[in-house]
Amino acid sequence: MSRQTVPMTETTVGIGGAAESTDMVLNIGPQHPSTHGVLRLRLVVDGERVQHAEPVIGYMHRGAEKLFEARDYRQIIMLANRHDWLSAFSNELGVVLAVERMLGMEVPERAVWVRTLLAELNRVLNHLMFLGSYPLELGGITPIFHAFREREDLQHVMEEISGGRMHYMFNRVGGLKEDLPAGWLGRARAAVAEVRSRMDVYDGLVLGNEIFRGRTRGVGNLSAKAVHAYGVSGPIARASGVDFDLRRDEPYLAYGDLQDTLKVVVREEGDCLARFECLLEQTHNSLALADACLDRIAELPPGPINQRLPKVLKAPEGHTYAWTENPLGLNGYYLVSKGEKTPYRLKLRSASFNNIQALTELLPGTLVADMVAILGSLFFVVGDIDK
Repeated sequence: MSRQTVPMTETTVGIGGAAESTDMVLNIGPQHPSTHGVLRLRLVVDGERVQHAEPVIGYMHRGAEKLFEARDYRQIIMLANRHDWLSAFSNELGVVLAVERMLGMEVPERAVWVRTLLAELNRVLNHLMFLGSYPLELGGITPIFHAFREREDLQHVMEEISGGRMHYMFNRVGGLKEDLPAGWLGRARAAVAEVRSRMDVYDGLVLGNEIFRGRTRGVGNLSAKAVHAYGVSGPIARASGVDFDLRRDEPYLAYGDLQDTLKVVVREEGDCLARFECLLEQTHNSLALADACLDRIAELPPGPINQRLPKVLKAPEGHTYAWTENPLGLNGYYLVSKGEKTPYRLKLRSASFNNIQALTELLPGTLVADMVAILGSLFFVVGDIDK
């Protein structure tokens, strides 16, 4: 019996450095709801370098646009102020402006100025959260404590007039819920002055920190071309040299009378540092705008703060689009009415939805270590993405 020879095959198993050339799919998130929201990033990495990035959204989807169709024009304000929970007043504002435009309604002057004041205070509240949380994401814990202290001063005056700390529900179709309490203007002025006196914390402690500058300068450069392609807006777009702000370019509320005070902050670099600088400088300007509004309201004669409305409010048949410069960017409501007491369709264009898409452009080619710095610098709220 002859013995058959089995041919031998040689296999080389790559270990250590040889394995680094293999692409790996890495899931970042979905994070816990107590963070800015539930976002998942699907990264393809080659060693420490990101090759491809895909933001996976929809984990918090509430179907708000569909719910708008089953609520009347008073009730949808409550739904609208929740998608960006850091900008609740500004969210409400867009809805009531759209309905008022459909009705051809003029709002009392007092309501116009108070709305402008509260929109700017809400902008400061929003920005303070990111001015504190962004350094935290890079390892600096101190600024978040300062940010919450400053936010608390402003929250007190917002809570006094509306009863709410986050979801104010103070806007109404035709104006505001009620007039300001006695002495409120003085307390608001004191709160604004108190916050302004402490803003050097961010100018010095954060911007003056060489580690912070080292982690953010030249990292995550977003070109003006990409800004236009993805529909990016707000401080992120202006940090890339796109000089556009609705408050100046298509004034609404009382912004037409505040052009001397309003300063549109623009940077050309388009990196993480530029985005933070835009946010910080815009906060300074919002405090100045709030002071200008307080001065103007103090000069106004007593008058109504809202319009009397019928028991059942119906918008005439037609459609309109109302957009506002929200703290995080352009926020728009496309309202379609069939003449009923509920919207036939209300489409929401939220700032964060467009802004976060730019991650597919920003992350490829960067290091995983810079991923958090870039992600945090886009200043988004996941509820605003998922609507």
